[in-house]
Amino acid sequence: MTHKLEHVTFFNGHKMPIVGLGTWQSPNGEVGQAVDAALEAGYRHIDTAYAYGNEAEIGQTLKKWFDSGRLKREDVFIVTKLPFNGNRAESVEKYLKKSLEALQLEYVDLYLIHHPVGHLDVDGSVFPRDQDGKLLIDMNTDHISLWKKCCTKKNVWQLFPLASSLSSARRIVQLSPMSDPVVVDIAQRHGKTPAQVLLRHLMQHRIVVIPKSVKPERIQQNFDVFDFELTPEDMEKLDTLDMGPKGRMFGDSIGPERLRHPEYPFKERY
Repeated sequence: MTHKLEHVTFFNGHKMPIVGLGTWQSPNGEVGQAVDAALEAGYRHIDTAYAYGNEAEIGQTLKKWFDSGRLKREDVFIVTKLPFNGNRAESVEKYLKKSLEALQLEYVDLYLIHHPVGHLDVDGSVFPRDQDGKLLIDMNTDHISLWKKCCTKKNVWQLFPLASSLSSARRIVQLSPMSDPVVVDIAQRHGKTPAQVLLRHLMQHRIVVIPKSVKPERIQQNFDVFDFELTPEDMEKLDTLDMGPKGRMFGDSIGPERLRHPEYPFKERY
């Protein structure tokens, strides 16, 4: 059971650990300790992004582990992302190099386009604004050429977006799946926490999960999901909790200007 869920396998044979540490909103001063705790717990997948502003501290922790010989570079699957202001083919190499430098790595295992809405590249700011505080949106991003440049640079031919399904920040609606009676009941029957049940549910659907925490005990808890299995009945009950668009909608506190972009993905209303 556990071995079947340790990885997802790409078409080219490369394997991605199915549980990773998410680092969105993990602040500098804490994110390095979080990565350290995750690697101690057995995580071998770290997810970050240029826009998070924490790649350098993550890189310092990774270097410590690699220099000590406790882990080799190839033991850890590292994901980072092209920032909003880099959404054009000619900027891919520039920002990939910046991320590699910050992470102190020669390569990343997966490089994602962070968001389909591009920003203008002004002084390297991820969120450039005009004198009135409005975001400077790039309305002319050529996504086809952008995908081609990301995919050929490191011989990656397919990219897999990861959903931060347990995150509530910027949600239009406040969701509390961990307090849902169905989830709580299943968790009690398995002797697990609601969070562990939600993670396991996604894992059994072959979806990579990247729960975020900076607390060592929570990081360990989020990794203790390999020693139980949800029944088909459990899976069916959890599947019926799918809220469709209502459960996937995000607001845009970054700036309402993004709503005008033709590739803005969250325009559906309910």
